[in-house]
Amino acid sequence: MSRLNIGIIGAGALGLAAGFYLTRSGNRVTICEAAPFLGGQASTFLIGGTPIERGYHHLFKSDIYMRQLLDELGLAQQLKWIESKVGIYADGRIWNFSTPFDLLAFKPLSLLNRIRLGIVVKYLQHARGKDPFESITASNWIQKYAGSQAHDLVIGPLLKGKFGKYANEISMAWLWNKFALRTTSRDKTGYKELLGYPMGSFGQIFTKVSEQIQEAGGEVRLSTPVQEITVSDGRASGLRVKNKDGADCFLEFDAIIATVPSYLMPKLVPALDKHYSTFLTKVDYLAAVLLILVLDRPLTSYYWINVADRSMPFLGIVEHTNFIPPEQYEGNHIVYITNYLDVDSDLYTMDKESLLETYKPFLHKFNPDFDLSWVRSVHHHKINAAQPIITTNYSDKIPGFKTPINDLFLANTTQIYPEDRGTNYSVRLGKDLATLISRKYN
Repeated sequence: MSRLNIGIIGAGALGLAAGFYLTRSGNRVTICEAAPFLGGQASTFLIGGTPIERGYHHLFKSDIYMRQLLDELGLAQQLKWIESKVGIYADGRIWNFSTPFDLLAFKPLSLLNRIRLGIVVKYLQHARGKDPFESITASNWIQKYAGSQAHDLVIGPLLKGKFGKYANEISMAWLWNKFALRTTSRDKTGYKELLGYPMGSFGQIFTKVSEQIQEAGGEVRLSTPVQEITVSDGRASGLRVKNKDGADCFLEFDAIIATVPSYLMPKLVPALDKHYSTFLTKVDYLAAVLLILVLDRPLTSYYWINVADRSMPFLGIVEHTNFIPPEQYEGNHIVYITNYLDVDSDLYTMDKESLLETYKPFLHKFNPDFDLSWVRSVHHHKINAAQPIITTNYSDKIPGFKTPINDLFLANTTQIYPEDRGTNYSVRLGKDLATLISRKYN
């Protein structure tokens, strides 16, 4: 088998996984990452001297690709399965929303509509395949089968919070998979949800992958933005990058993998076919905006609260230390306030002080005693192109790994479907692409 020299753009979960599996097949990889850190959307920073994700992360029981990677890295013992506590904010208060019994107690819906929604959820959890749901919007399907009250008070506001102005365009295939996926993480009773977390953070996974790539003779170059993918004689021949010292550099490769958002490809490859470039713009994205509060006490007793009240300026509250004990973070209580936004949104452009000031009155809805004196520190992270917009007939908009340029491959979150984007499916894409490339050239 010939040894390929492969360039990879991006050191997120996808790029690192592709590099890891290509390396294990005997190839040499060089990963170029613009950021000064590994992990992309699952990257970490320090709170109280302990690494924690910039954007909250956990695993489901069905996340077999990430679990396999942990095994291969010798980190399986770090993965712990923990019972979650989920709530929903609606009708002026937080309601438990973890079990079927909680749905029956959800009084904003009439008893008949609670039962009706429960039957619909049960059906979705056991439905097989996305095909019946691809061509209808989630809003229309839910109104038809669960009723307008369930749509208007629960599903509609959640879609609006997640997808903003695109809420009424979202495919039912996406929503179906959300329900189907949650079933896989139930315990044997079928009522308790168990979620996985690698104690010590996801960052240790990416660090170990990077180390193994480098031990095999590869490179992982941080703070190295790619300026251009060069094309010679109809094939991708290399990358023009800017090194840490600011100097331009050209790197030559046998093949190149780009894990960037689709809309960036025409900028990186000026020679790209116009028809293909237009195709890549068919999928829109929203950015993730996270305000992380480090408190001296808990805000709520819940791990995850979905906000089904669109008078609120955020989508949800994820209280990490109601999942992982605060002792892991020197006694700090860590709360993510999460949003998905257009980049032209006012909230997107705010700094952390302005966001906290905007959110503060609404935090009292979750805990009337909340006071800014509880806040030890505030962190603010924005992730562009975090959420692809999954519209009806989305299958027709997914680009393949292969591009019109020979030896140039594209892999990104637009290709994760019908599942929601996440580290597990990024690892799956990286592994599948590594297999494709190894077979193509050998």
